[in-house]
Amino acid sequence: MPTSTETRGPAWLAAAALLATLTGCSKAVVLNPAGDVAAQQGDLVVTATLLMLVIIVPVILLTLLFAWKYRQSNNEAEYDPEWHHSTALELVIWSVPLIIIIALGTLTWITTHKLDPYRPLDRISETKPLDPNVKPLEVQVVAMDWKWMFIYPEQGIATVNELAAPVDRPILFKLTATNTMSAFYVPDLAGMIYAMPGMQTQLNAVINREGVFRGLNSHYSGAGFSGMTFKFHGLSNEGFDAWVQKAKDENTVLDRDSYLNLVKPSERHPVTRFSSVQEGLYDRVLNMCVEEGKMCMHHMMAIDAAGGAAYMKAAGLNLPDDVCSVENADQVVALMDQRALAQQ
Repeated sequence: MPTSTETRGPAWLAAAALLATLTGCSKAVVLNPAGDVAAQQGDLVVTATLLMLVIIVPVILLTLLFAWKYRQSNNEAEYDPEWHHSTALELVIWSVPLIIIIALGTLTWITTHKLDPYRPLDRISETKPLDPNVKPLEVQVVAMDWKWMFIYPEQGIATVNELAAPVDRPILFKLTATNTMSAFYVPDLAGMIYAMPGMQTQLNAVINREGVFRGLNSHYSGAGFSGMTFKFHGLSNEGFDAWVQKAKDENTVLDRDSYLNLVKPSERHPVTRFSSVQEGLYDRVLNMCVEEGKMCMHHMMAIDAAGGAAYMKAAGLNLPDDVCSVENADQVVALMDQRALAQQ
């Protein structure tokens, strides 16, 4: 039956449009990032893809060649029904993929250790060595429902849904979460790293050019997940100082009360800045004991390590079965502090 060619043009246009949407974005951030760690990860993706194409492209071409050469209408193609083995072909089929796998495995092993998020940076960029006298900028990250809080202990400020760092200065992120596991991800900066309640993860990174870059939670975390984004500002040293001063001018304090109000679930929370932060607040968030009278996780673990309830009774502190209740938390903490001082 003859077929109409009138719809071929629109069909090709629709296919091209669909292919364009599958590319994600024209900028291709992963392959053209603004940070050195992300750039090295992008290079790894390209190198691994090229290595795999060494196998994929010849296989596709040979498949097409065999289909064409041994088509039914080609009477000149040699036909050998008794053929069953070729040593040369077997060597090629097994040795080339094996070499590619060894190369990929070696490359993956090396870069996995080199780009370990916990490993301090050994360079600023491909052309800039790391100055050993430069102190990394520490940023304490808290993933909430559904917003990000950033504490700068050196500068004494905090922000919500806004992050900034000077260009070419190493950044040390320390991450935790309040309730739900989230994934901190700035494609231009470095790879994704999880933030989990009661735990701390780390990420070392650097931004190499000024600009405003998108940050997001790349792990689904509930109703407000789609709005759990923030802007990351790569600034000059002067620009970063001005950004810090802008936060200090807010005259708002991030303390226990303001934190407990902030931690309540909210969607698409506006950018908020705090001019000062209560000392030790991040540690209390990490140990899940911001509320007054609540025992911190590190105290609980210290009690367990010392022998649990049996240790408490031996120390002369007779407690009910629920040793971690709010009512007796202060007593237990005081006893653990005395024990720590005695051991010094």
